[in-house]
Amino acid sequence: MGTVTIGVSIAVPEPHGSLLQGRRAGFGDAAAHGIPTHVTLLPPTEVQGADLPAVDAHLAEVAAAGRPFPMRLSGTGTFRPLSPVVYVRVVEGAEDCTWLQQHIRDASGPVARELQFPYHPHVTVAHGIDDAAMDRAFEELAGFAAEWACTGFALYEQGADGAWRKLRDYTFGGPVVPPQAGLVERGTIASR
Repeated sequence: MGTVTIGVSIAVPEPHGSLLQGRRAGFGDAAAHGIPTHVTLLPPTEVQGADLPAVDAHLAEVAAAGRPFPMRLSGTGTFRPLSPVVYVRVVEGAEDCTWLQQHIRDASGPVARELQFPYHPHVTVAHGIDDAAMDRAFEELAGFAAEWACTGFALYEQGADGAWRKLRDYTFGGPVVPPQAGLVERGTIASR
């Protein structure tokens, strides 16, 4: 069966996901259409195909222990000059994302691994493009805001074409914690 490259993430729901993916492509990020808009919990990780059932069981256990939480995105940030990335900030739900990624990467689990950089939940909107386009992404999405109730995460596999495809959704085991009234599932790009 060989190795496969997997990732685990929280999908940014519609219409926000498509909006940000379209903007990412518009900034010149050629990979945009092959990467669903997301918050990473497990970065691209190679595993043996034969280990996928163990990965699936592990992720199901993590999801069962998790609880839904409010997720809110607002404004932009960047990892430059360390890494050529502009992102939308996670301003609510970051602690929950950190808990999830720690449990997913647990040393006793099938996808235990060290990270190249300290974990920082975010939504990438530009990666590896020229500086002028990175600056434009940072400025044009500075007013972006979205909020929703996060009720789970998903396992993805990267195909030979470089595109990421969902293998399975995992739903949390507890009751939903609603986001603030009036902001539910609203995405905006405010004019500056």
